[in-house]
Amino acid sequence: MTSPPIAPRRPRACELHGYQFVDDYAWLRDRETPEVGAYLSAENGYADNVLGPTKALQEELYREMLRRIKQTDLTVPYRYVDHWYYSRTEEGKQYSTYCRKYGSLDEAEEVLVDVNELAVGHSFMALGVYSVSPDGKLLAYSTDSTGFRDHTLSVKDIATGAQLMTPVPRVSSFAWAADSHWFFFTIEDDTKRAYRCYRAALSVPPELTYEEADERFRVHVGVTRSQQFVVLESGSHTTTEARFVPSRSPEDSWQVIAERVQDREYEVDHHGEHFLIRTNDAGRNFRVARIPVADPSNGPWEELLPHRDDVMVEGIDCFSGFWVAWERRAGLPNIRITSFATGASHDIAFDEAVYEAYPSTNRQWDTRLLRYGYESLVTPGSVFDYDVVTGLSVLLKQREVLGGYDPGAYVSERITAVARDGTAIPVSIVGRRDRDRTKPGPIHLAGYGAYGLPFPVGFSSNRLSLLDRGVVYAIAHIRGGGELGRRWHDEGRMAAKMNTFTDFIAVAEHLIGTGRTDRDQLIIEGGSAGGLLMGAVLNLRPELFRAAVLRVPFVDVVNTMLDTSLPLTVAEFEEWGNPADPAQFTWLAAYCPYRNLQAREYPTMLVRTSLNDSQVMYWEPAKYVAKLRTLKTDANPLLLTTNMGAGHGGASGRYDRLREVALDFAFMLWVLERIDG
Repeated sequence: MTSPPIAPRRPRACELHGYQFVDDYAWLRDRETPEVGAYLSAENGYADNVLGPTKALQEELYREMLRRIKQTDLTVPYRYVDHWYYSRTEEGKQYSTYCRKYGSLDEAEEVLVDVNELAVGHSFMALGVYSVSPDGKLLAYSTDSTGFRDHTLSVKDIATGAQLMTPVPRVSSFAWAADSHWFFFTIEDDTKRAYRCYRAALSVPPELTYEEADERFRVHVGVTRSQQFVVLESGSHTTTEARFVPSRSPEDSWQVIAERVQDREYEVDHHGEHFLIRTNDAGRNFRVARIPVADPSNGPWEELLPHRDDVMVEGIDCFSGFWVAWERRAGLPNIRITSFATGASHDIAFDEAVYEAYPSTNRQWDTRLLRYGYESLVTPGSVFDYDVVTGLSVLLKQREVLGGYDPGAYVSERITAVARDGTAIPVSIVGRRDRDRTKPGPIHLAGYGAYGLPFPVGFSSNRLSLLDRGVVYAIAHIRGGGELGRRWHDEGRMAAKMNTFTDFIAVAEHLIGTGRTDRDQLIIEGGSAGGLLMGAVLNLRPELFRAAVLRVPFVDVVNTMLDTSLPLTVAEFEEWGNPADPAQFTWLAAYCPYRNLQAREYPTMLVRTSLNDSQVMYWEPAKYVAKLRTLKTDANPLLLTTNMGAGHGGASGRYDRLREVALDFAFMLWVLERIDG
């Protein structure tokens, strides 16, 4: 197909708060009609034709990235009760196999789940719940075979492989009781909101133990690290309420830890006679306190770690002799260790300018070792055991990058750009050390800026294919994310959401203004809420960018937030706003990418979506592209690709996913006219 598909216009008028809006492409959400499938297929054909000159490069990139990966590999084993657990991959197989060994790593391997076998006959397969019973005899696991994140729960006898219960659909979380007989699970409603918790046993039908009536709240069930309590958390984007039962008394009634108070969030772990609570009751960046298990609702909250304006407490973990606060200081992770015996605290030190540090799998309770992960833009993913007594970290495994990767050939740095209101915006950058810095060069600039989530600055061996061709990778740590604590999130959500977009523009202007790049060499990329970011900045300043990649982009904001039957919508009112409210409609309408498309020039664009996406429905990017085709005044390519058998994260198989990355990279290099490297 040499000409782009033109979707027919079928006007559907709506009026809200005195404003009239005509949606010509609302019909694209009727996925069961042959016309919708035909249109998406036509767009795929058109994109394939336009990108025809990149086919050889796509294959070259795929082979190149594949050569860096150790295809037959295994994860670092972890101990849980009497077994060592790990997963492994085999060359030529798309998915992982989950295994264990009894007592020693020298013993025979026992396969628990081979996802490759589960995937037979399916174009998509993802493992959700994966939980071995405390006695080691049973395995609970759930699978999604479409990408819509509808996980079906099964329980099997590990020794015989026999399925022990009728599969349960729409399961979102799971927890075993201490006796390995009783268990709890939560299920989702039609909008994919986890709203009910059931208690069951293999010989007892599921019994509803809790139902969350407030549509803003979702429920999740889990077990404390001590294994002493099952905790049911009900939370919205701004408020939390948790309840518990003793793991050894699963038939008891739930007991509330602290009644919900609007805008108070808390997280619970357990040690001895106390629950440890991470809470924002004294400040947006959270503090840590403890309360008595015997009377949590009325007992005093004894402070263990105060709130600090410059440090965000992102999570806590308890062990028998110490507890951990996972913190973020000056935009970077920090691991704080505190002894229960002495109350003394110390930090694990890291020396790179930009890095990630995060919890790894810690299933041991009585231990002096903390297992954590570490990586950076130049350091491959690594797993360490840290001895809290000696203060020494031991490297257990660093992901191999085959082909002679030299981290010294690359350099990362963190700079700052200044937003229009004077706020300093961190920017992380990585590139080849030997690149020519005397003139502007190509930059791939990424961003997200939502939900208070920091943009990870992790390692990617795939990214080397761009870096080695002279492209610099940069991350704009814009407001709406969580790099600088809750303040950073608050200043980029709800009525302040426009800061997210203007921050990103300020970063782009800084990179151009300081001579690092120019408009003809700046490509931007974002997915999901980051796709919204892309759509908004392209409407505000399209002339700044050479090209953009929008992955599963949330671009039809107003229409989606008006439809409470869709997944996520009601819960998301506390992140974006509710357009049924006139004031909130005003700020949403001001940046909604679909509503604000204009007759003007836009840069070259690649828009990615998946037919079974449950978070950003495929019709949002499809409508966006259909409308933009009728308005744009330039001849720059506008491409829409739809994965017809996947969900929000794209392809599930590791080789299929690599093909998608190869296409994205080939698109960027094609735009930059670097097809020959």
